[in-house]
Amino acid sequence: RDLSMRLSARERTGLRAMVELARRYGEGPIALNEVAETQGLSLPYLERVAASLRDAGLLSSVRGARGGYMLTRPPAEISVSDVFVAVEGNLLTVDCVCPDGSRCDREPVCATRDVMTTVRDCLSDTLGQTTLASVIA
Repeated sequence: RDLSMRLSARERTGLRAMVELARRYGEGPIALNEVAETQGLSLPYLERVAASLRDAGLLSSVRGARGGYMLTRPPAEISVSDVFVAVEGNLLTVDCVCPDGSRCDREPVCATRDVMTTVRDCLSDTLGQTTLASVIA
């Protein structure tokens, strides 16, 4: 079984967009097409991801000619964990450790569950402490 960790397309897109908006924090609303162009992202896909970020309260949007998106809080107050949870509903699920706490059928004989639990907890701690401000620093 492959135990490597991979970011989903939503996580990658959400993080790249949020980092770009963090870099431009304080400039007012930024058009998504500018974010997409700067970060090399698909605009239609970015629009869907941005809607999730807005629904989670991490972005606000302004309509009109000078409209766009902006962070709802300073970059130092938004963690990578916040972004991932907003776009995926949970934080980097490690395959064999269910985020809802349910148990897998192999748990009684699993040789790696404790390691995977430790990995998940370390990821949670690290990504919860890593802010957008620290990413752009």
